[in-house]
Amino acid sequence: MPAVLVEQRGEVALVRLNRPERLNAINADIRRELPAAFRAVEDDAQAAAIVLAGAGERAFSAGQDLDEAARFTAMDVERWFTDQHTMFAAVRASNKPTVAALVGVAAGAAYQLALYCDLRVGHAELRIGQPEVTTGLGSIMGTSQMMWHLPLSLNAELSLGGELIGGTRAREIGLVNVLADKAGVLDKAIETARHLASRPPHAYRLTKERLRELTQQAFDELLPATIRYQKRAYESGEPQRHMPRILARRKP
Repeated sequence: MPAVLVEQRGEVALVRLNRPERLNAINADIRRELPAAFRAVEDDAQAAAIVLAGAGERAFSAGQDLDEAARFTAMDVERWFTDQHTMFAAVRASNKPTVAALVGVAAGAAYQLALYCDLRVGHAELRIGQPEVTTGLGSIMGTSQMMWHLPLSLNAELSLGGELIGGTRAREIGLVNVLADKAGVLDKAIETARHLASRPPHAYRLTKERLRELTQQAFDELLPATIRYQKRAYESGEPQRHMPRILARRKP
């Protein structure tokens, strides 16, 4: 079963994270398949816009698959985060309108993935945020990325506390652009993507290129910083201690 599915909704390509039994948690399969899916849609002349969503009704994505991460050591950090950075880069590189449809939960790496889309549609009951610090990892990629979206005080609140916030508050502080009823999030995301695609495509592309240019240096610095800090995290032993405890609480 593919970990990423692509289907056409008229002129909109719907790209789904496809691990619903694991709340679409991001693992090696998603990190490998998502960049290829985005590149294929980017090259598809029939696709005017992209909506990124999760399979099932429970979650956009719970973030990094902790079953996978709990088995990692400091030796795995460079490969892991290089692949993750490649996944983010593929979403960031799209010159077509990209909209994330956020249902249920969007946490950690999935929250970051959504922030690389142009816009985000959620619902009031959505739980969204950056819980890495609770797992024993430093909040490195997410904290750096949130510098483009939030004042430092709000960034510190989400990064250091690690709690997820609700969809209404996320809308108020600008992390979510549009709120809909939970059942209508996907339709609203597709509608939003079609609206963006109605703009002159060359002007849209030029604007996205400039937005990337404004943050390119910081994006290029993300990967080496993440590798450096997360190696230190695993060398401390904290992820190896905290991730199994979190998994034990989640599983009956």
